[in-house]
Parts: sequence; structure tokens; C-alpha cells
Amino acid sequence: MEFLPECEIKEECGVFGIFNPDGGDVAPSIYYGLSSLQHRGQESCGIAVCDTMGPKGNMNAHKGMGLVNEVFKEETLNNLHGNLGIGHVRYSTTGAANINNAQPLVLNYIKGTLALAHNGNLVNTAELRSELERTGAIFHTTTDSELIAYFIARERVNAHNVEEAILHTAKKIRGAYGLVIASPRKLIGVRDPLGLKPLCLGKRDGSYMIASESCALSAIGAEFIRDIRPGEIVTITKDGITSNCQLCQEKRAHCIFEYIYFARLDSTIDGINIYDARIRAGAALAAAYPVDADLVVGVPDSGIPAAKGYSEASGIPFGIAFYKNSYVGRTFIKPTQKERESSVRLKLNVLEPVVRGKRIILVDDSIVRGTTMANLIRMLKKAGAVSVHVRVSSPPFLYPCYFGTDIPSNKQLIASSHTADEIREIIGAESLGYMKLEDLQSMVGELPICRACLDGKYPMDITGHTEDKKQ
Repeated sequence: MEFLPECEIKEECGVFGIFNPDGGDVAPSIYYGLSSLQHRGQESCGIAVCDTMGPKGNMNAHKGMGLVNEVFKEETLNNLHGNLGIGHVRYSTTGAANINNAQPLVLNYIKGTLALAHNGNLVNTAELRSELERTGAIFHTTTDSELIAYFIARERVNAHNVEEAILHTAKKIRGAYGLVIASPRKLIGVRDPLGLKPLCLGKRDGSYMIASESCALSAIGAEFIRDIRPGEIVTITKDGITSNCQLCQEKRAHCIFEYIYFARLDSTIDGINIYDARIRAGAALAAAYPVDADLVVGVPDSGIPAAKGYSEASGIPFGIAFYKNSYVGRTFIKPTQKERESSVRLKLNVLEPVVRGKRIILVDDSIVRGTTMANLIRMLKKAGAVSVHVRVSSPPFLYPCYFGTDIPSNKQLIASSHTADEIREIIGAESLGYMKLEDLQSMVGELPICRACLDGKYPMDITGHTEDKKQ
């Protein structure tokens, strides 16, 4: 993705949960799991743990603004005692960027204690909030995650157990969600019926864990067991794993942007390896937009696998044209155009001997506003590139996403007001080719996908939903 922090397509959230029935603190494992999911959210993070062998209601939580390694120091982790816990990394698309909206959310209610972490976004938030407000609910956050937690707590009053309360709640909420929930004796994972958000199950020795991506399991030396099925509720207790599939359905719509750029390269989601999917995207671009050139390069980091796929399919050599400075702060946002251009040069620098005298094919996974791509092309040509042909491994963004992908407004999306040829001229490329809508499926085989932000065909009714309700 082009480096444009002031209006880039933002990552989602990441969730992680673990239960060790044999005892022992799980906070360190959650820390490493969250660290491996850091690409899904860098705004805030949190961990909540409890001791299933101690008194009920002994939930201990710590949350903060910033990266995982900034919020959790060794002393903090040492004070988080418990053999069951959940964690969350957040990028907000609903609710302000403040500590009140950080997760996990912890509720103390008449039936005990509940902790919840949520990746996704509901489309019936206004309706749910109104229902709760009419019964006297007082909200402490501006997220739809709090609505889910409140409904579970309310349903639990009359339910036989927390799983039944979660099932009743899941029947009420509509949208995209991957949930991990900790009750005093149980770890529960819930995935939306369409499978819009990823969630998987893993095991290490006697411990079980639930995570947004399989890379989080690998990070703690756990074995990937399987993806949690869309609509499935998985419960983990000291007696093992149980599954409820009452909400499972035939219709599915997996978010295509997990495969284009959200997920980490070493993850596998719903049977599709992310690296392989991006290689196939590059191959599709090569077939759709061939051009005579000397070198194929990618914009670090997310454009590189597609560039490799383009190279393999076209037979044009693959090269590394940019050095990426990994030590530029994540909040390096500059207000003026000149300063933004400087930030790009600080983030990425061209390797002149690689590109000098070459016809370059430059591959990235998106063009948002076009500013950064234009800067990169100028940098390549200043370093001696003869020509630059741009290939993009996603179609143009044209419609809002209501399921948790924070796409900027149409005013910031260059494709919403310009043709491909106009964009080519603006960025200074010799040619420009976007991934064709019909080629997207080649990335994931027969997996049903949601591509509503590209074609406007939403997999569920979004009537009455507004863009300011995204989580």
C-alpha cells in the first residue's frame, strides 16, 4: 500500500484469546500473539485475564494507547495473573481514538464478569443502541463493541449459560465480527455468518487459543487446528471444545482485502495462503496488462509479493528498487504537501544502481489519493529510470465499506473522480493497470468473497446504515 498515513486505507482490528486449563499465566502469550497482529491496528491495545481456579469475577485488565510493546512493559505483564485471557489491537473506524474505546471491554454485571474483544463492524448499530437506551443503558464508549457486550450481559440474565446469551445476541446483531469473549471459566470465539472477518483455532500443549490470523498462533509456537466456521460459536473450557453451528449458513462473503493487503504474508485464512494469493494477483496483472520492460519492482512491503507474481508470469526480472527505513515513526504525518513529500523520501529511498537506465514496472496494492505514487515515480525517474509502468493489485475503490474497512471519503479517493488514463497522467506513469474485477476471484479460487467497496454489491441489507458507524 502506498505510504500515505493521512488518508490511507486503514487496517482492521486483531483479537487473540487463550485458555490454559492446567494453570499458569497466559498474559505473555497474549502479548506475543498481539504483537504478531500489530499490522491490524496500531492505535491502542489491551489484555484482560482471569484465574479460572480462583473466585469468579477476578478479571484483571490493562489497556493503553499505542503499540503493544509501548503499552505492555515487563512489570505490567508480571502483574497480569491468570490462565484465561483475551487481547485486542485496535484501529478505530467507529468511536474516537481514546483510551475509553480501547479493548478488551470488561463488564461487571449481575451474573458475573465478562470481557470482550471485537474485530469488525455492525450495520444495525443505531437500532441496537436505541433499544438499549430505551431500557436505561448508559454507554461508556462510542463503539459498537460495547453494544455487543451489553446485549450479551442482558441476555445472560435469563439464559442458562453465557453461550446461550451469546447465541441470542448473535441473532440480533448484523454485520461483520470476529469476537473473543472471556467469562470466568470459559473462552469463547464467535464469527459472523458470512465469514467477513477471519477467526481461527489453535493448540499448544494443553492450551487452546483463538486468533484473527494463523500468524498469531505461529508466533507462540502453537499448532493451527482450523478456521472457525462462519456463524460458529466455539466454547473452550477445562473439559475441552464444544461448537454451536446454529447460525452457520451456506451463503458466505469473505473480505477480499484480507487477501489483498490486510492479513500478514505468513497467514492462511479459510484455506488460502496469503502469500500465494498475492502472487496470483500479480500473475493476473501480468496477463491483463503486459508491457515491454526491464524490471518489475514492488512498493514495500505490501506490493512486493504481487510484483514477484507479475515477474514470474511475465518472465521480466524481479528486483528491489527501494530501501525502506523501518525506524520512521508510525505517527509521522506532515500537514503540508512539501512535508508529505519529504516524509515519503524519508520512508523509502530509491536504489539508483538498480533502476538506472531501466524500464520499470512498479506494483502496489492500492492507489488512494495518488500523491505518494506520483512521488515514487518522480523518485524513480530522478534516479535514472527510463519509464515507469504502474500496476495495482486491487480494482479502484468506488463505494463505502460498512463492515470494518476504513476507506476514505470519495473526496480523497482519486478513482472516484478520475478515469484510469487521467490518474496515469496525474501520477506521471507511462501506463496504468488496475486489477480487473473479474480477476479478483483468481486470488482465492472458489472462496466466496465480498468486494462491495469495489462493485457496490453488498452481501447484506445496509439500509439506514451511515458511514460514521464503522468499527
